[in-house]
Amino acid sequence: MHGSFIGHGGAKVAEYVKHNLFSHLLRHPKFMSDTKVAIDDSYKSTDSEFLESDSTQNQCGSTASTAVLVGDRLFVANVGDSRAIICRAGNAVPVSKDHKPDQTDERQRIEEAGGFVMWAGTWRVGGVLAVSRAFGDKLLKQYVVVDPEIREEIVDESLEFLILASDGLWDVVSNEEAVDMTRSIQDPEEAAKRLLQEAYKRESSDNITCVVVRFFHG
Repeated sequence: MHGSFIGHGGAKVAEYVKHNLFSHLLRHPKFMSDTKVAIDDSYKSTDSEFLESDSTQNQCGSTASTAVLVGDRLFVANVGDSRAIICRAGNAVPVSKDHKPDQTDERQRIEEAGGFVMWAGTWRVGGVLAVSRAFGDKLLKQYVVVDPEIREEIVDESLEFLILASDGLWDVVSNEEAVDMTRSIQDPEEAAKRLLQEAYKRESSDNITCVVVRFFHG
């Protein structure tokens, strides 16, 4: 299990999700038999528990991008704009969807729930938040849902590695560039460092986290 959790308005939600999401998932009765349902339930129960446990963090939230391996299946889930990319047979393949409030489907969902999207340096929910799905964000919870997008991938010899990273990387490095940089570095920690260094070199102005997971086929 691997994850990238990026907080906004403080780190409290990101830390809570980091320490509780996977334990919820492992305890879920359908973790092995219906992993997608287990992931969806675990995202929502983790969010609900945090919101009930801390009433002071009304404007604090976190994006998430997670990957779970069950047998020969890789399940990738996300909320917000932390992105997941796999390299399959040398090609960059996105396995997550960035949740931004200016996307047609997200904007429609927000407006149907009674919210609004407006421009404030970038498109924001309620003029405040630049992502349309996240953990936390209690004041905007009616509109900023925690429903994860979940994708299932078969793990075979064509699957080389997975990159989970925050928008601080993807704002300045394309999916294809990230895959090309990573392919030549066997050690996943060194590959992640290389991507971070490149993002800093390109003067990324946002939070930057990165996890690289290599798949070794015997």
